[in-house]
Amino acid sequence: MTLPTEIAANGHIGQIRETDIVGEMQSAYLDYAMSVIVARALPDVRDGLKPVHRRILYAMYRDLGLTHDKPHKKSARIVGEVLGKYHPHGDSAVYDAMVRMAQDFSLRYPLIDGQGNFGSIDGDNAAAMRYTEARLAEISNLMVADLEKDTVDWHDNFDNSLLEPDILPATLPNLLVNGASGIAVGMATNIPPHNLREVIDALAYMIDHYDRVDEMGVDELLQFIQGPDFPTGGILYRYRQDTKGEENLDVIAQGYSVGKARLVVQAKAHFEEMSRGRSRIVVTELPYQTNKVSLLERIASLVRDGKLEGITDLRDESDRTGMRIVIELTRNADPKDVLADLFKYTPLQQTFGMQMLALVDGEPRTLSLKRMLHLFIQHRQEIVRRRSEYDLARARERAHILEGLLRALDILDEVIDTIRRSRSVETARNNLVKNFGFTVTQAQAILDMQLRRLAALERRRLQDEYKELQQRIRYLEELLADLGKMLAVIKEELLAIREKYGDERRTQIVDRTKGTLTSTDLLPEQDVWISVSAGGELRRQDVSSLSATTLRQIGKGSEVALLTANTRDFLYLFSKDGRCRRVAVHELPSDGSGRHLAELTDFTRRDEITAAVALPRLEGEEAPPGYLFLVTEQGVVKRVTLADFLAAAASDPTVINVDDKDRLGWVLLTRGNQEVILVTAGGQSIRFNEEDVRSMGLAAGGVGGIKLKKGDRVIHAAVVEPEGELVTVTEMGYAKRTPLDQYSSQGRYGGGIVTHKPTAKTGPLIAALMIAPPVEEQQIVFITARGAARPMAVGDIPQMGRNVQGRQVIPVSAGNPLVAARRVLAPPQLAPVGEDEGVATPAPHAPASSNGTNGRPARGKRARGKGKPKEEGRSKQSAASGKARQAPNTGKQADTAGEAASDDQEPDGVKPARARRTAGQKKASVRQAASDAASVDEPPSTRKKAPEKGTTGKETTGKKSTRKKSSGNARAGKEKSGKGADDTGAVQPSLLDDAPAPRTRSRRKKVQTVVSVPPAQARKEKKGRKKST
Repeated sequence: MTLPTEIAANGHIGQIRETDIVGEMQSAYLDYAMSVIVARALPDVRDGLKPVHRRILYAMYRDLGLTHDKPHKKSARIVGEVLGKYHPHGDSAVYDAMVRMAQDFSLRYPLIDGQGNFGSIDGDNAAAMRYTEARLAEISNLMVADLEKDTVDWHDNFDNSLLEPDILPATLPNLLVNGASGIAVGMATNIPPHNLREVIDALAYMIDHYDRVDEMGVDELLQFIQGPDFPTGGILYRYRQDTKGEENLDVIAQGYSVGKARLVVQAKAHFEEMSRGRSRIVVTELPYQTNKVSLLERIASLVRDGKLEGITDLRDESDRTGMRIVIELTRNADPKDVLADLFKYTPLQQTFGMQMLALVDGEPRTLSLKRMLHLFIQHRQEIVRRRSEYDLARARERAHILEGLLRALDILDEVIDTIRRSRSVETARNNLVKNFGFTVTQAQAILDMQLRRLAALERRRLQDEYKELQQRIRYLEELLADLGKMLAVIKEELLAIREKYGDERRTQIVDRTKGTLTSTDLLPEQDVWISVSAGGELRRQDVSSLSATTLRQIGKGSEVALLTANTRDFLYLFSKDGRCRRVAVHELPSDGSGRHLAELTDFTRRDEITAAVALPRLEGEEAPPGYLFLVTEQGVVKRVTLADFLAAAASDPTVINVDDKDRLGWVLLTRGNQEVILVTAGGQSIRFNEEDVRSMGLAAGGVGGIKLKKGDRVIHAAVVEPEGELVTVTEMGYAKRTPLDQYSSQGRYGGGIVTHKPTAKTGPLIAALMIAPPVEEQQIVFITARGAARPMAVGDIPQMGRNVQGRQVIPVSAGNPLVAARRVLAPPQLAPVGEDEGVATPAPHAPASSNGTNGRPARGKRARGKGKPKEEGRSKQSAASGKARQAPNTGKQADTAGEAASDDQEPDGVKPARARRTAGQKKASVRQAASDAASVDEPPSTRKKAPEKGTTGKETTGKKSTRKKSSGNARAGKEKSGKGADDTGAVQPSLLDDAPAPRTRSRRKKVQTVVSVPPAQARKEKKGRKKST
């Protein structure tokens, strides 16, 4: 092609030359691809950040000063700062990146503390940047620490007006703990988040064995890093079926070895029983990056299309306390089959494609777990080296100045004379350098020194500072010269991060293949404590919530067991006649409200529970080795293998045949070669090996364990703790603790030896407790006949020999002796609870009332006296409201034993409110007191409220009662239909109706507005009112 002469000759325009379009396109596209890879989509292996994230954190830290201890600032201000100085792209790209760093369901450890609507797991978008505010999270300090100490390289920004860091110093292993995802050109990265504790443990292990890093295998690191830990929890399968063979492939180990894997993640769900034989599936955790609203719409669509069967209702009951998606099933539907279909057809089960791709020296590399950890350690070595060099240079500069100042103080008169004779500052500086050999820096420091530094005290301070600097310089020089010391510093910093920011794992990893989960795997896993009363009341509460307040409730229902368990365990309950029933621990209410075993088993409210044990579920697995050792009050013992017991546990067996005059009292778990000890009320005890009792079948009746004297009975049985102590307690509060080495082993069915000397003054033994070491850190709660619970540390009980009567540790009266003592897992520093603070309760083994409430009003009802007017209730309510303390009831009320309560006086703070009562109210109070006195022996639950004046005893027909009746009908209709009502009676919106599912707009809007369709009767009434209108 011939070019025009005028264009070719114009040097300003340049020349047009021919080129191959294929080569030009390849070169241009490669430049574009590398720009996207390096400057946009992939994170750096050192700080785990993409450029946009790094620029956001740097601008917030350096330019805006938005650290975690500063007030929030508008997101628009932050976005504008980043756009104008460092990131010349769209504002939505910067804001979206900042929003993601603030979402706790996107990042395992969020780097930004957002204020306002930053989106939700429902898929709601964040509010506009003009509304939200943000600042750095506290953990972000680890990303920018030591940035000002020349620890990283810098480059010009897009317009060469400012400098920005190539990377951040990043003490936090951010790439692994928060993960990363991005799509570049021809490649993509998808690194899952991990648990901070596990990652730091692996780094510490690698540092300890740094001399053989090259030979280290991934199996060694898997001892510490179990696998990914997603912020939304869920369940992760470790294995998948190998297509080439029958062996299972460890996909987690494969992903960590080669940097690529396909992981199967599914939601965490469990089953709950409902009334009328129905059940429901409750989903509490979702797979990572699953949109909850889209999930619910998908399930509802499949149900309407008939592709999912057995589902009658679908509700979202999530709130600020956590996620809860309820899927109610039909009566004949199998929950396991329905859940399997949900995993198959919905996003409740997803595949996470792990691709561990990151930039290494500016080039994309697929990394193994070991390589990624090693590169982070090398990064920290570089940061610590440059930081130490910076500190060393500053320390040497300061030491050099201090040397000059101290030398000048030694020749102070000559220095002052030289300065006074100089005509200018520059002349004085040159004279100091020329006459005394000071350097220019030292001479300038001498001239800048204030006159107060001439004092003797200031001289001493300069000398101390100089000594400290010399030590600091020697330490930094040794650190830079010794790799081992540098690695020790890195490990120490990492362990400090682990201690401060580490938390528990959220994602559960199961050693199974896809589709082989058992019902146990689906249950929530949580350590809880359970109290079992003789009357059958079961309470469950989180282990961490055990406190002094909890201990005050001991004795309410005559607790026979207080034990720790897991929500996946079965609780086995044993009655006094030897029958056994089991209850799933997760079925007990988690709020500690309690539930009677008659609602969970075929035990009645008249059955008395005497023992309980918790054992794990068996899903096709062999029973663990061990035995159940049973002991009755008449000294009969029996031993049953756990395998025989668990094989028959589902059929509600009888574990021992007990005589009519005897009762089963203790069920112990033994290993087969341990010793047991029995203690009697008469002060005798016997210690023998459990192998002296042969293993028997469930139908056997047992053999003699101890020979009892006439009228004596066994009060305690326990497995011997060789280093432990035995605490014995008498009726009048005498107690002692005796080391177990004073109890020699004997043969079975002997008379035993003396363990306590009860007398008329001490009363008989009422309890004996086996205390395992450490003894002093444990707690015992003493319970009186009136129900007062008094905790005491075991270390406060005196240690004595066997053949003594002990010392009185709890002062009690003859009318209120001790009836029980419990060993509990209690926190330290528990304040003793006096009788006035204890709740008056029936004594242990007291018969329960016919209504199952043990003499107390039924739950949800309040005991009312006859003829009590409304005015008095309102007066007492107004008197109690707004006061710092509430007046106790001054009226005397008889307890279940017929004894009067204490006569505590009312505080002065409520007297004015009491004085404001009208004359009519005072007369009503007099009538009420007379009514209470007449009905004092009547059970509270049977008292009826007398009709008020002007009524006939029937319900009034005003507007208020009409509304109440209508709501009652609505509830009845709802319960009859069996749809849309939860256990609390609240009607929840169904997502299976024709109307679209309600969307939760933001994190602040968690409680959904309920609009229920009136039941049939309410609709008829509404239709009738329309016709009359």
